[in-house]
Amino acid sequence: MKAMILAAGKGTRVRPITYTTPKPMIPLIRKPVMESIIEYLKSYNFDQIVVNTSHLAPAIENYFRDGERFGVKMAYSFEGKFVNGQLEGKALGSAGGMKKIQDFSGFFDDTFIVMCGDALVDIDLNEVLAFHKERKAIATIVLKKVELDEVSKYGVVQTDKTGKILKFQEKPKKEDAVSTTINTGIYLFAPKIFDFIPSGKEYDIGSELFPALVKANASLYGIEVPFQWVDIGSVTDFWTATRMILKHEIKNYPISGIEIKKDVHVGINLGINFDKVDIIPPVYIGSSTFIGDGAKIIGPTVIGSNCYIESGAVIKECIVEDYTRVSNVANLDSKIIFGNKCIFPSGEAIDISESDIGWVVDDARKEIELSETQKLLYDFIKETEKIS
Repeated sequence: MKAMILAAGKGTRVRPITYTTPKPMIPLIRKPVMESIIEYLKSYNFDQIVVNTSHLAPAIENYFRDGERFGVKMAYSFEGKFVNGQLEGKALGSAGGMKKIQDFSGFFDDTFIVMCGDALVDIDLNEVLAFHKERKAIATIVLKKVELDEVSKYGVVQTDKTGKILKFQEKPKKEDAVSTTINTGIYLFAPKIFDFIPSGKEYDIGSELFPALVKANASLYGIEVPFQWVDIGSVTDFWTATRMILKHEIKNYPISGIEIKKDVHVGINLGINFDKVDIIPPVYIGSSTFIGDGAKIIGPTVIGSNCYIESGAVIKECIVEDYTRVSNVANLDSKIIFGNKCIFPSGEAIDISESDIGWVVDDARKEIELSETQKLLYDFIKETEKIS
């Protein structure tokens, strides 16, 4: 069966992470979000997958390639063009991206699924397929209830008793929302859907296609069934999802590595004397990482591969990217270190180089370069530690 993964967006709500990493490639303990989506689709025999790409497209395409190592067949539809000799992404919108693929090859010749490339789900797709076919729907949306304060982040729907969608609102103010039932970005479509999508222009599923279907009184349905849905739509979501995985709160999400003691998973080739490092689980430590004696790691925490954590450093409830050096004077608490940024769970960020904290947290591949003031402070702290 055939599927499409939407992966062309810039992921503006996940900045600054998405300045360097496309949203579908955000790692949830070593594994890109989209890899879990592909595994999920394959488990329901959706094994022909086209991905639309635009922003930082090579990062996605070079990782997944033709899909063979994931047991599926994959192809890509790039949205963009060359401008002054530079390749620039220009997304066509979720529906426009679908139409581009269909105009090119007529790929979608039967019922197909479309999913956003930035969420973890465990819904029973067989139940959704049965619902879709029973109602002879042109489109079926998987729905979920959320708190009223959250509706402005999503498309909100109103349905009748049969599940037919009577009204669709894209990201309404909470005082205007017709319900708290929202669109999860999981869709089943019949090929007839392309009759409602214009060719060669930007067109969005939520804000344009679905309202057009409602206006035309087309067979647009929604199904609400219990399932776990973890959306990675913001920095806070990334932070929360990582913690949930470490605490085994996300179903069927195995943590990679070797579990050397309960809830402490590690890679290989480590420079760590575990008798001299204080580790409070749950913690994941990537391969080829060094942690000096006397360091303290408090979970939920992820430390990437090829990191260098100096003796005396304290890392509490953090996500630390690969190739990060953390000095012995560091006391990191509730931070994300990613892409030369020190990021708060709220999404606020500090540029490590511009803020002159590179002597505390920096790229592990760099030589340490300190100003004279920093050297004096660094030496003073080290001497104080010896005395104490």
